[in-house]
Order: sequence, then structure tokens, then C-alpha cells
Amino acid sequence: MNYDQVAPTYDRRFAYYAGPRQGVGAALLRLARDVRAERILEVGCGTGHWLRILRSVAHRTYGVDLSLGMLMQARASTVSALVRAHANGLPFRCGTFDFVFCVNALHHFDDAAGFVRDARSLLRPGGVLSVIGMNPHAGRDRWYLYEYFPGTYEADLRRYPSSDVLTDWMIAAGFDGIRWQVAERLVDTRIGRDILDEPMLRKNATSQLTLLTDGEYEAGLARIRAAVAESEARGEERAFPVDISLAMVTARA
Repeated sequence: MNYDQVAPTYDRRFAYYAGPRQGVGAALLRLARDVRAERILEVGCGTGHWLRILRSVAHRTYGVDLSLGMLMQARASTVSALVRAHANGLPFRCGTFDFVFCVNALHHFDDAAGFVRDARSLLRPGGVLSVIGMNPHAGRDRWYLYEYFPGTYEADLRRYPSSDVLTDWMIAAGFDGIRWQVAERLVDTRIGRDILDEPMLRKNATSQLTLLTDGEYEAGLARIRAAVAESEARGEERAFPVDISLAMVTARA
């Protein structure tokens, strides 16, 4: 996904489903306060949305992202120290941070297990790592993209590690006190023809759609239009549901 291209409008997606994801922000604030974090690192920080929430509780916040466009957006709205770097090549000394986290970014890392190992070395004793993201392996999520764009669900199963796999990586890296919870549940339903104006349905809005070929994407849109037309012909309105849980796995160094 070309995050440089979508950076100027990226933060708008926080309003698409379930408001500004207050559950994720509240969970991150609780962790930062519990560990009395003075130095916090977000890997895959994007536009700095979560760093802006955490800057009130930490002496210094740091953000790392590979996209220069996203970092430029973050620089305009946060006082955090920002670094362009690869998630598997973080340029910090061992024991630098009290709290390291990533939100819906781990599936983009080339070596997700390696990131977990690296995060362990970057944390001081007693520091915390938290990984938040989708867990399609749980089989509880409902998302109209999975129904109308064949292959998106299977691709997510390959890209997103399950919470159990993430737990195994944390144990192997030397973490303990591992906890799992649902940080946020995104619930929404688009009804009838409104789905055709859905911003998240644009091809560059989500990595699920970006991974499709143009032909696969257009075929999915055609399925949605056909479903809307079929329902309207019966005097009904088709529902397009979203019910996605963001899992949060936290471990202590």
C-alpha cells in the first residue's frame, strides 16, 4: 500500500467506523500510566494519531514509520521525535523505552516475529510491549469486504498473526505477564445504496483492497452493485455489516 499517497487524508478513516476508536486510545493511556512510562515508542506511527494521545503522560514520545508522507503529516501535528526507519531495523539503544507499541501495523512488517524480539531488547526491565490489530483467525469478525471481494479474507489470514502466534513469539523473546483483551470493537452497517459512497470502499483506502488487481476490485464493486439492485427490485435494502474486533496482546519485559 502506498502510504505516501494516502497520507494527506489518512486520519479521516478514524471517523468512518465507531468514532475515533476511543477504546484503543484509552487502553494505551492505561498501559502508559501503569508502567509510568517516561519514554514511549510507536512503531508504524503513521500520522502520529496515537502519539498525540499519549504525549500528555510521557516525558518523551518517539514515532517510527517507513513512509515519509505519513511522517510529514505527523510532524505537523505532534511534538514527538520522528524517525524514518524499517520496523526490523530500529535505530535505538537497548533499554531505551518503557513502552513500545504498534496499532494495526504488524501485518506490514517483513519479519513480525523479529520485531517482537527487537522490541524486547529496546525495553527496560519491567517495560511493556503492546500489539493491537485485527485477528481474523478468531472467526468472529463480519466485514462486507470479505463477502464481496473474494480472497481478501484469505489474504488477511496470511498477513495477520493470530493472538496465539503472537503470544508464542513473545514467550520465545523472553516476555512474561502476557495478557490478551479486545481493545476496540468497530461496529457499523451501511444500508442499501449508501454503500456506493462508502469512503472505505475506495481501492486505496485499505490494504485489503489495495492488494487486489484492478480486475478483482472492479468485480467486487460489480457484486455490490448487483446486490443493491436485487434488493431494491424486491422492495428491500441490503445491509452491509461491519463488526471487527481489534485484539490487544500485551507483555512485560
